[in-house]
Amino acid sequence: MKEDYIDPQIYELYDEYCHTEMTRRQFLNRASALVVVSGSAVAMAEALLPQYAKAQMVSFTDERIKATYVEYDSPGGSSGKMRGYLVKPTGDGPFPTVLVIHENRGLNPYIEDVARRAAVEGFLALAPDGLAPIGGYPGNDDDGKVMQKSLDRDKLFSDMLNSAKFLKAHELSNGKIGATGFCYGGGVVNKLAVVMGSDLNAGVPFYGVAPPTEEVAKIQAPLMMQYAADDPRVNATQEDYRKALEANNKNFVMYNYEGTRHGFHNNSTPRYNKEQAKVAWDRTVSFFKEHLI
Repeated sequence: MKEDYIDPQIYELYDEYCHTEMTRRQFLNRASALVVVSGSAVAMAEALLPQYAKAQMVSFTDERIKATYVEYDSPGGSSGKMRGYLVKPTGDGPFPTVLVIHENRGLNPYIEDVARRAAVEGFLALAPDGLAPIGGYPGNDDDGKVMQKSLDRDKLFSDMLNSAKFLKAHELSNGKIGATGFCYGGGVVNKLAVVMGSDLNAGVPFYGVAPPTEEVAKIQAPLMMQYAADDPRVNATQEDYRKALEANNKNFVMYNYEGTRHGFHNNSTPRYNKEQAKVAWDRTVSFFKEHLI
């Protein structure tokens, strides 16, 4: 038995925990009631909880970038104001831009790190915090997902759309914008592609729910969709999305990564698949360089 083995039942319970109002205590209590093949179910459950400090790939003090928090207007959003994490590469610009959209729990350290990774590749990156209008990411995912669920979804999307507009018009922008996002953020990328039309220059959603098929005709941006192989909830929307994109002659590619689960790019938990995450990220960077530079 491998030391890092986690029973599939625990993975399924963790996915439910991430996408519902289940608390951490409830997650661990339910795990304790499961019978697993080997080891402790509670220990397996605890191992899946994020460890952000150990997962950092690019330090905020990295000399190749400069990171800061910025505030900007967001008409029609949750409060009319927004805050995001802006990371610029060294140099004077202008730079191609990438919007990095968080999961269903606000701007946590993993998403900030993804923004820094994008900046290291030469992009001006903005990671908006959808929770900013109600106090910002609270420092833990449990409270973060409760806060995000409390927001009006349409207003939250307006905050993401306004973040894209702010970034594209930034004085350091070359006028082209790509968007990537994870889980909730992946769904937002798909919706931005519908709403922004040709104003979005490229989109890369990671395990994001597809938009309604009747809206696919509005998409103008080239898209690269990243899917986990074992992700029934999200993948249930994949095939209809593919058919709608093909029927409307859209520029897109879809990848399914073998041996992965929902969240495989997030290196703060054991769902992370190092090899496949690297392939997916390298493809993402190449795709953005192709369409934004």
